[in-house]
This record gives sequence, structure tokens and C-alpha cells, in this order.
Amino acid sequence: MKIHLTSVFVDDQAEALRFYTEVLGFVKKHDIPVGEQDRWLTVVSPDEPGGTELLLEPARHPAAKAYRDTLVKDGIPLAQFAVDDVTAEYERLRGLGVRFTQEPLETGPVTVAVLDDTCGNLIQIATKPQ
Repeated sequence: MKIHLTSVFVDDQAEALRFYTEVLGFVKKHDIPVGEQDRWLTVVSPDEPGGTELLLEPARHPAAKAYRDTLVKDGIPLAQFAVDDVTAEYERLRGLGVRFTQEPLETGPVTVAVLDDTCGNLIQIATKPQ
């Protein structure tokens, strides 16, 4: 069994696509209209185009707002992405105007940082486990 797809709820799919591709560096995999307003919109790592897809899912369900607001209030990231060097990625993203809620922090063998994805979520970046 493998993880094929996971999702994050987003306020605005167009803005989420811009942030996740132009800022974070993912690439668009699928963009299929669903209904009048929404899209089946996924991104993947450019290093693994056939890998796990991230669905940028519209946050229209009433439970989504409460769920995301509570996670943000408590400082809990909704998702975690692996990077080779958290400090270098932190500096790169800060240079692009990304707001971090937690600067790089060594937590034993892993370094982590938490950013605001501008779409209603906190995202943690972490060094790849060795």
C-alpha cells in the first residue's frame, strides 16, 4: 500500500496554485474542472512527477474552516514537506516574502520550520530523515 494522494483545504484554488508552484516549487499535475467553480487541482514534486499528489481542495465544507482555524490557532501544521536543508529553504522562502510562524529549530536529528501557506494552513518543512 502506498500514499497516492493527500490534500490541503485552500480558500482560493488559483492563489493556492500560484503559491504552491511559483513559491514552493511544486508543479501542476492535474487541473480538471469540477462543477462551475471548483477544480480537481493537484501538484507534485518536480523530483517525483509520478509520486504522491497534493490536492488543493476547496475549503467549502463547513467543517474545513473550524478545523483549519483550530490548527492555526494552536500552531499545528496541517502537512509536512521534506527538504534537504531547512535553513537554506527557510532563507530562500523568506526572500520570496513567505511568513514563518516558527524559524528553523533542531529537534534531535531533524530540523523543522513552519510557514503560512497564505491559503489558510500552516505547513512544516523538515529535513529528510536519514
